[in-house]
Amino acid sequence: MNRIKKSILCTFHHVKTFKTLFIIYMIVENLNAIKSHFEPDLISEISAVGQVYTHKRGDIMIDLGEEIKFIPIILEGAIKIVREDENGDELLLYFVEFGNTCTMTLNCCIGNVSSEIRAICESDTRLIMIPVMYMDQWLTKYKSWRTFIFNNYQNRMIELLKAIDSLTFKKLDQRLEQYLHEKANVSKNKELQITHYEIATDLNSSRVVISRLLKQLENEGTVQLGRNTIILL
Repeated sequence: MNRIKKSILCTFHHVKTFKTLFIIYMIVENLNAIKSHFEPDLISEISAVGQVYTHKRGDIMIDLGEEIKFIPIILEGAIKIVREDENGDELLLYFVEFGNTCTMTLNCCIGNVSSEIRAICESDTRLIMIPVMYMDQWLTKYKSWRTFIFNNYQNRMIELLKAIDSLTFKKLDQRLEQYLHEKANVSKNKELQITHYEIATDLNSSRVVISRLLKQLENEGTVQLGRNTIILL
């Protein structure tokens, strides 16, 4: 009986070890997409502590009021970052694409405060989540991590300034055109699967107004409208 127990425990140990090694292997394989961003030693650390997740288009990855425990790095796909006012109206701030992270989550990590944004998957998305405890350690330890964090801050700041400029200086029809082109760039596809209501939500407008402006763009030969589909021409 003892021999059987030992055999079972030994088998369980090997299965557990194999499972652990397989998980590490899969993380390393996933990190191939961003290997050029970081030093080999940092890649090894990310492999050891990171967790890879996949989300479907439309999934809420981070919600308002959530405690941020992980730093996301996009390996595939894209997410959009939105703010919500006291009435529940949303406004699109910017998109986060491959090889980047959301600086709004970094701010929450540094300040130890709850999320002030909602992150929604713009397409099927694969990302690696790094525990926040490593952020400060790696800032002092790895030059590539410092460069990565500071570049993301700079890029997101530029995008926020563009969003403010767009709200302040551009008419809604101009904002709509810019929005459609940004969506096409993010999805790498000029055929957008999206409803007029979704666009209205992102631009903090009404569906009726957006539908009218889209019809105007179609008459101008800029887009072709279909059922829940917009093709940029």
